[in-house]
This record gives sequence, C-alpha cells and structure tokens, in this order.
Amino acid sequence: MLKGKVAIVTGSTSGIGLGIARALAAEGVDLMLNGFGDATEIEKLRTGLAGEFKVRVLYNGADLSKPAQTKSLVEAAISDLGHVDILVNNAGIQHVAPFQDFPDEKWEQMIAINLSAAFYSTKAVLPDMKKRNWGRIINIASAHGLVASAEKVAYVTAKHGLVGMTKVAALENAQTGITVNAICPGWVLTPLVQKQIDANAAREKIDNATATKQLLGGKQPSMQFVTVEQLGGLAVFLCSDAAGNIRGSAISIDGGWVAQ
Repeated sequence: MLKGKVAIVTGSTSGIGLGIARALAAEGVDLMLNGFGDATEIEKLRTGLAGEFKVRVLYNGADLSKPAQTKSLVEAAISDLGHVDILVNNAGIQHVAPFQDFPDEKWEQMIAINLSAAFYSTKAVLPDMKKRNWGRIINIASAHGLVASAEKVAYVTAKHGLVGMTKVAALENAQTGITVNAICPGWVLTPLVQKQIDANAAREKIDNATATKQLLGGKQPSMQFVTVEQLGGLAVFLCSDAAGNIRGSAISIDGGWVAQ
C-alpha cells in the first residue's frame, strides 16, 4: 500500500521516532532520518534499516531549533529521494521546573523544537505534496497536548499548540488528498521518560520499580507503557487509504489517561 512512498521522520534516531520509522520502512517506505546522536551509531542504524527492509534510507542532521535547517531538511529529502509523501513531526525535548523558575533559554529551545519546527517543516513540505495531491502529515503531540501537568509549562504549551496547528493545516487541506493529524501518546518508555523515572527515584530515595509504578499510577490507568510498536502501527494506519477522511484529529493512545 505504501511501497515507494517517501517519509521524513524527525527525531528518528531513537525512541518513538525510530519506532515509527521502522514501522513505515516495513511497509516499503523510503526514509529520511533526522536526529542527534553518535555519528557511527547513526550510520549503523541507517544501513541496518536499509538492509533489513530493502528501502532507501538517508540521514540528515538538521538542527530543528533553527528554521533554515528545518527547511533544508525537507529540501534535501526532495532532492535526494525525489519527493516527500509523509512527514512525521516527532522531534521533541523536555525540561521540568516550576513556572517561576523555568529557565528562559529552555522555554525558547523547547518552543523552537517541539512546536516551531513542525510549522517550518509542514510549510516546506506542503507544496511538494500538493503537486501530487497526496500527503500524510502526522504530528506527534502528547496527552499533554490535551491536558496539563504541573512543572511542564513549555512542553504543555508546545504540545497544545501542535494540536491547534494540526487542526488548521487539516482544514486548509480538507478538500485535497493531504491529511493532517496528531497522535497523542501517554507514557512511552523512551530514554526521555526513563531519565524522568531515574530522577524521581533518586529524589524520593526509592527503587526504579516503585518510581515506575508512581509515574504510571498518577496518570495512566492501564498501568502499562504505550509501546513504540503501537505508535508505529497507528502512524501506518493514518497513512493508509482507510484513514483518508481522518482529518485534524488528535488521537489519544494513552492507556486511558485523558478519559479520566
């Protein structure tokens, strides 16, 4: 169904982004990876995906906090892979602090990467998608794009903004073959979340298993982490013809978090 399509997946060198990239590659989608990490490890990852799934896989190290580099990522994908059919705006960072103590530079950085980068990449990719009247733009928001938590002012603000941006882009393209939707995961056991668990365990002087239960118990009724495979499966579905009339939706996959 998706064989021969081309996808950009930002923040795809680990975690959720890598899980979505793998799911798309398994469907025959060529990939432009993006993210930070050790150059040797990223090259291993790139060649590994290409070999396992027999698709073209490229990597671009654009810094998404910089608009010009975000635009150049899209330009490189079009130039090197021919076109872009799927854009997954996944890259994100986190910082936790009380509102009055939240560092100004962290606010600027998080809004740039978690929100503004999706604006610039979407703006850059739409003309190419419109030429062929087909496209799928998937913004990885969060349960925090729908509800808030204390001490996460920049993250919650950016993710709420991303859900709003999704709706606008979807409405503007509602009579085209381009759909725009957001996925709103709850807790996913990524390196970012593991770091938060470790910090909580150290602060509360408890073991990691207890810290994990506390993290899930406070938000996620299923008491199970969402998996990157589940997120990859949802992304693939949103790229399918069956999802062709899902437009501007913020789809929760959160173990019941926002149902409470």
